[in-house]
Amino acid sequence: MKGYHDTRLAYDPRRDLLWKTLCDAYFQRLIPPDACVLELGTGYGNFINHIRCTRRIAVDRWEGAARFLASDIETHFGCVTDLGFLPDRSVDFVFASNLFEHLTQNEFAMVLEQVRAKLKRGGTMNILQPNYRFAHREYFDDYSHISIYSDRSLKDFLTSHGFQVIECKARFLPLTIKSGLPVSPFLVRLYLALPLKPWGKQMFLRATVEDKSSIP
Repeated sequence: MKGYHDTRLAYDPRRDLLWKTLCDAYFQRLIPPDACVLELGTGYGNFINHIRCTRRIAVDRWEGAARFLASDIETHFGCVTDLGFLPDRSVDFVFASNLFEHLTQNEFAMVLEQVRAKLKRGGTMNILQPNYRFAHREYFDDYSHISIYSDRSLKDFLTSHGFQVIECKARFLPLTIKSGLPVSPFLVRLYLALPLKPWGKQMFLRATVEDKSSIP
């Protein structure tokens, strides 16, 4: 990942505007005011900075993230496969955007195993990332992509690791802000409201722990 944030994922203020609008228009309604939210692979903090809740936690191995995160966000630098710093049953909402295509399948499984332990009863795992079914042409333009998932395979993978998928949007967002489409709050809200999503190449899945009886 050396130089990744200087080349493939350089800072772009349009990304922050996009995520502020996404949080206000869509994600905030999924998060109670008293929730504990954990973001895995926070990067520039575009999601976690704009979510309103009681406790916000960000994890990333890129220490440069510290320059972009709000002062009240608890930040842990390290691999997302190690969530040992968190007590069990302490998190309501786990979010990961464009992360698991960068991990091996074994690493992804390790993350899910730990998330199962950290989620409170009724808590959810929320994943946004490229859908290979619709983004196969561009998928490996990012040299750090090593795993392939579609909405179908990701749903099956989550289910096989003890999660129940409660929402699956195969086409949720365009692939990247580099597509040339303008970024404006009005257009983002309009796009979210469309019943059909032209250019939609990112998927969004929500899942909860399947065996809720195992959570005290």
